[in-house]
Amino acid sequence: MGASFPSSVGRLESAEQRAQETLVSLECGYYDVEQVQLMSQMLLVTLGTACVEKTYGGLFNSPAKVVEDVKKEMVEILHRRSDAFAEGSGSFEDSASLPSPVIVVENILDDFVQAQTGLLSRFSKRIINTEKKEDRIEDFVQELDTAGAWMVGCREDLAKALFKCLDHSNLLICAMKFESNEDLVEHKSKCALRPVTCANEGCGEVFSAIHDKVHDSTCPSKLIACEQNCKALVKRSEMDKHCITDCPMKLVNCPFYHMGCAATLPQGVLEQHCTEFTGSHLLCLQHFLQKQEALVAGVTQRVLVLEKTLSIAQRSEAINVGTLSLTVQEQDAKIKALEKEVTRLQKDIKAVDVSEEVLLLHREVRNLQKQIGTLSLRSSSLTSL
Repeated sequence: MGASFPSSVGRLESAEQRAQETLVSLECGYYDVEQVQLMSQMLLVTLGTACVEKTYGGLFNSPAKVVEDVKKEMVEILHRRSDAFAEGSGSFEDSASLPSPVIVVENILDDFVQAQTGLLSRFSKRIINTEKKEDRIEDFVQELDTAGAWMVGCREDLAKALFKCLDHSNLLICAMKFESNEDLVEHKSKCALRPVTCANEGCGEVFSAIHDKVHDSTCPSKLIACEQNCKALVKRSEMDKHCITDCPMKLVNCPFYHMGCAATLPQGVLEQHCTEFTGSHLLCLQHFLQKQEALVAGVTQRVLVLEKTLSIAQRSEAINVGTLSLTVQEQDAKIKALEKEVTRLQKDIKAVDVSEEVLLLHREVRNLQKQIGTLSLRSSSLTSL
């Protein structure tokens, strides 16, 4: 009998443990879907930023080579610091005074990025355009997402774990527990954080029921009444296009607006307007044609005046050309006369030059004659001796 006592105790402890596990398993566990998705994206962006900052300016390292190490370190820091914050927040009597879990995680992630920023990256901020680095981070985050370096499901699981650790106000997570599965099922069907899918055709976005009204007020696929009070139901995203194109209540001018009809009316009644005011439209058309005829006559008259003016200008130009031709001819005649005068003068100069030569010859002849006379006298004197 005594030997069976420990066995009974063991069975009792096992039953209590199973009851506790069952109670834990009957916890709601719904999360704010939107906040989980935002936190998931924040984790991916932080990973990409930290990788770029860690390797920026390095000659041999690339962000892709350090992804796994940086991710592992980031997850460890998130768990360690969130646990430390959760333990320290127990001293707060009012949970409402605690910062939002999202803010806590943001601060942890900011500190992590700062810790990963290398010396060269810090120095480069002063000499390199920061927009270039931001573009590189954005491209690398897109590369991580496309390559599936950190799957969405894994990031959302981490976000849920962080919220569960930090959300003492139960704003982002429903931590209610139930003693029976029936109670749990009934609660989940009404839980404010239960995930719901937008019923509007073409949307399909998933969000927590608590945000249903907010989403409904902004959903681009929701059918709403036309803003111009026509009877059509139009998607919110297509309302502007509908109002300026197809809406029968769109205000348009009458087709005869430029002919004198000043009516502005909804395009849905445009045909009716044209039918009812056919007579007045014809009268507007008649007046318009008369004005056009007068305008054409005025333009024609102006063209004639311009033609006459052009003809006079052409004649004047011809006269000016004739006068110029006569002037040119006169100048040519003067030039030819000058050329003849130059030729005559040249001949006279040559004649003058010849006369001078003859005079010189005459002088030389006389000198010779004198010399011959002198010699003759001397010869005669010698002969008489």
